[in-house]
Amino acid sequence: MSLKLSNEETQEISIRLESFDDIFSDFDMRGYDKRALSVDFLEEIKRASLDKDESGIELALHTPEKQRDETKEATIRERLSGHFNRHHALVLKEKRRTLGRGWLMVLLGVISMLTATFIVSEDPTSNLFLSFLVVFLEPAAWFLLWEGMDLIIFSSKEIDPELSFYRKMALSSKVCFKSY
Repeated sequence: MSLKLSNEETQEISIRLESFDDIFSDFDMRGYDKRALSVDFLEEIKRASLDKDESGIELALHTPEKQRDETKEATIRERLSGHFNRHHALVLKEKRRTLGRGWLMVLLGVISMLTATFIVSEDPTSNLFLSFLVVFLEPAAWFLLWEGMDLIIFSSKEIDPELSFYRKMALSSKVCFKSY
């Protein structure tokens, strides 16, 4: 498998295949409609798509003329489209879950801070339980606040490159086969 990027205006990613099997995992012997995609194949596409924007990417798969088969090509197109759409939805769901968990932790941290502030205003030294709550709530509040902000600011951003790749491929890519 070799990679040839064409003119940036065309947004084309060209990949030379020795056979259709180059697209799929060597360990999976099922048909093209169910077979797992090759990690190497996906990494090549991911690397090649880094400099592409999200408007109309054409994934050109170059295969030997004598191996062209329109039925297999149609199956592979569907398989690639399904893979990109499914993974785009999964990564988007993961990002939303990470952000939701972060905002929930921030909210719980703020609520803990407000509760601790309310207790301190009532002089917790007269009540052992209130003293315990202040000791418990203050570090819990800071932990929740900082960990929640970490999820929102950093962890959710780590998902962005993968989300961007799958968004490009799911929403704006077209797969075509060419002969060499």
